[in-house]
Amino acid sequence: MNNSCFSLFLLVSVSWFLHVSSNGGDAEILIRVKQARLRDPDGKLLDWVIAGDEPSPCNWSGIACDLRNGTVTKIDLSGFGLFGGFPYGFCRIRTLKNLTLSDNYLNGTFASESLSLCSHLHVLILTANSFSGRLPDFSPEFRQLRVLELESNDFSGEIPESYGRFRALQVLNLNGNELSGTLPAFLGNLTELTRLELSYIPFKPGPIASSIGNLTKLAYLRLSNSRLVGEIPEWIGNLVSLTNLDLATNNLSGKIPDSIGRLSSIYQIELYENFLSGEIPESIGNLTTLRNFDVSENNLTGKVPEKIAALRLSSFNLNDNFFTGEIPEVLALNPNLVQLKIFNNSFSGNLPENLGRFSELEEFDVSSNGFTGELPPYLCHRTKLRRVITFNNQFSGKLPESYGDCQSLSYVRMADNQLSGEVPIKFWELSLVRLELTNNRFEGTIPPSLSNARHLGQLDVSGNNFSGPIPAKICDLRDITLIDISRNRFSGTLPSCIAEMRKLERVNMQENLLGGEIPSSLSSWTELTELNLSNNRFRGVIPRELGDLPVLTYLDLSNNEITGEIPAELTKLRLNQFNVSNNRLYGRIPSGFQQDIFVSSFSGNPNLCGSDLDPIPRCHSKPRTSYILAIASICIVILIGSLAWLFIKIKPLLHRTKHRTYKVITFQRVGFTEQDIFPHLTKDNIIGSGGSGLVYRVDLKSGQTLAVKKLWAEPGRKPESESVFRSEVDTLGRVRHGNIVKLLMCCSGEESRILVYEFMENGSLGDVLHLEKGRRAVSPLDWTTRFSIAVGAAQGLAYLHHDCMPAIVHRDVKSNNILLDSDMRPRVADFGLAKPLTSEDRGDGDGDAPMSRIAGSYGYIAPEYAYTLKVNEKSDVYSFGVVLLELITGKRPNDPSFGENSDIVKFAMEAALSYSSSSSPVGANWDSRGHFRDLSKLVDKRMSPSASEYKEMEKVVDVALLCTSSFPINRPTMRRVVELLKEKEKKPVSTVE
Repeated sequence: MNNSCFSLFLLVSVSWFLHVSSNGGDAEILIRVKQARLRDPDGKLLDWVIAGDEPSPCNWSGIACDLRNGTVTKIDLSGFGLFGGFPYGFCRIRTLKNLTLSDNYLNGTFASESLSLCSHLHVLILTANSFSGRLPDFSPEFRQLRVLELESNDFSGEIPESYGRFRALQVLNLNGNELSGTLPAFLGNLTELTRLELSYIPFKPGPIASSIGNLTKLAYLRLSNSRLVGEIPEWIGNLVSLTNLDLATNNLSGKIPDSIGRLSSIYQIELYENFLSGEIPESIGNLTTLRNFDVSENNLTGKVPEKIAALRLSSFNLNDNFFTGEIPEVLALNPNLVQLKIFNNSFSGNLPENLGRFSELEEFDVSSNGFTGELPPYLCHRTKLRRVITFNNQFSGKLPESYGDCQSLSYVRMADNQLSGEVPIKFWELSLVRLELTNNRFEGTIPPSLSNARHLGQLDVSGNNFSGPIPAKICDLRDITLIDISRNRFSGTLPSCIAEMRKLERVNMQENLLGGEIPSSLSSWTELTELNLSNNRFRGVIPRELGDLPVLTYLDLSNNEITGEIPAELTKLRLNQFNVSNNRLYGRIPSGFQQDIFVSSFSGNPNLCGSDLDPIPRCHSKPRTSYILAIASICIVILIGSLAWLFIKIKPLLHRTKHRTYKVITFQRVGFTEQDIFPHLTKDNIIGSGGSGLVYRVDLKSGQTLAVKKLWAEPGRKPESESVFRSEVDTLGRVRHGNIVKLLMCCSGEESRILVYEFMENGSLGDVLHLEKGRRAVSPLDWTTRFSIAVGAAQGLAYLHHDCMPAIVHRDVKSNNILLDSDMRPRVADFGLAKPLTSEDRGDGDGDAPMSRIAGSYGYIAPEYAYTLKVNEKSDVYSFGVVLLELITGKRPNDPSFGENSDIVKFAMEAALSYSSSSSPVGANWDSRGHFRDLSKLVDKRMSPSASEYKEMEKVVDVALLCTSSFPINRPTMRRVVELLKEKEKKPVSTVE
């Protein structure tokens, strides 16, 4: 008995000793790896300390142990903000099964020999770090690996064949890496897979490998944005365990296979942004578990099958196709419907009356169809509705009273319908950010309670029958940027407080019955680019303060009862549009307007006079002036005679030019013709060249200077020039913004295409920033100027993305395409690759496309655009982020100083996130997000920023890195970029819209 007790005691003692030894060894390994491989700026690992007699690490942050023996089984350091390389040493803990290091700043490449230490792992998750080089190649010892997630890193090369040997693997996620090759067939060997994610990968174009059909245990298949071509295979129906199928944003074509109706467990089907055609298979109506269905932006046709409309879908997106017919009534009975988007189709008839009555509908977009009848009254019955978009239909009747009780509603666009009656009072009071009721038949007044919509940014009620005064309470809308009440019957005077609305960018009040005087205290309108008060009854004088508005480019005060002289201060403005005709103005026209291009701007004012502006009367001259005029007349006669003689001599040389025919279109008032320009298109006047032609400086006799682009048109020369010409004309011919270059005129003939622009005295930002092309000596730009350029260029792009209909994507944003005027104000230029965002926009994939397949310039192209060829505003956002980094660093995107296989984005990311021992103007310390505040590696050495400017640079670096995020979804919109740049205090950057 005593021997038995002793044996038991000895066994317990040995077990305890081994337990303590094991725990102590694990703790020592963890601490050694932390000290050698990791940097912990946020102090998340401060509790990794061996204290007293308790060596166990089981209570340390990120550590989990087996409760039976206290051995470490899991290390999860996700989101700890750690820096360094891959911590191979952790794998010396032989009991470790799960190693998760996602959402950190770890980098470097992998060594296969060292990685073999980790062959006992079951789970390896390294998502959202900065690992680079080829994907780690796993040895045959990795037999137990169940989960491998390497998403959002910088891995390159093809997927190694060793990935086809993970017989036990259940999850493989390689999303968002720069991998090459094709979708490998050997992945079909992974028969235990339940989740396969290979999205946002620039594979070579190819079909979905047929071997994927062997993966019958797959529940989640995501192959979006990976350059897949061909048809969706029939065997897709064999994957009966699928709950999520995502093949969006590829180049898939053909019909949706009928076999898709066998996916009895499916919850979500995402097929948007492909080239699918034909009708939706009736078999999809059998998928009773389906909740999200998105086939938008394809070429699908036909009617919506009633069986599919009867499914309990929460998201139903059919937009940008060619669907016809009416929406089945049964859709309104769906209790799960949250999102209904069917815009840009050919639907007709009435919408089901009960839409929203039985579901918590949040988004409703039926724009650009042929719907008739009244709007569904129950859209907000469950008080969840946020967006209502119904423009470009034929809806009629009144706006339902129930919409006025929809407190959740924030976004309304109902333009171009036949809606009538008065707008409910409560509707005006909703917390909307955008209200667009343009071109309907609404009537009544705008109530003072509109001021309750505190965050309203755009108010557009033009083209209706609204009447009454503009309420003074409108001045409480401090966030508003657009007021368009034109083409109504508003009367009374403008509230004087309207001059205090600081964020206004456009004010359109033309064609009303407004009277009184124009407010003179306008100093707060620093963002205003457009003011149109024409066709009203305004009296009084033109406020001279209008001339002090820094970005005003459009001013129309015509057809009013304005008196007095034209203020000379208006000549300081750089106007695209100027009109004061048909008023009661008198006196001398300011010298800055004494040009033929402005003649029509002053018609209908018989008491105005000028020097030589036929038919404007001459101003009375003093007696001595007659002698001067007589001498001038003699000189003119001599000059004309000389010119006539010269013309006779050179007439043979001009004969061919004379008989050329050109189609000429003017977009602004110009005081010259094409014949004034052609003689200047000589070799001596070339100031630049591009892929589509030459750029000339043209100095006219009038003193005006122009920039003229002559595009190639000769046979065999640059066939893409016609597309460039068309794009420039279609885009710049209709846009008006102070930060977008003005197209004055275009000429098209058999041998050439001519585009005439305003001349930018300081050339391009690229030239000035990098002091290139032999330009006159220019001092390096200071930070104040650079920041001003950044904000201005951002505003121009935001206008293209958010204020143009349809939105315009530039597709070649770079510093050389941002021009600078004499005051260093920026203009976005060169719209040869620009495209409107329409339902046809799938990229440049057409075989007969005249331009290169990848639009843009090396160093500025967003990573996803290089392999998806899709048109998207986020591509412009990425390119603009590169421009911001140029402004900070003073370097080109691919400057040799960045090193091999690096560019300005990678350089900035590493510099902003890596440790530096040098001091900075604001001190060297980590901020709350793990960023090191010393930007000495980044900032252009030619600048000497103050402490406050240095902080502003930090903010711009943050915005730039956000813009150049690898995933487009993580990039902000250009409107958000403008907001971030304009914030006065440094705040955490987010993409919240």
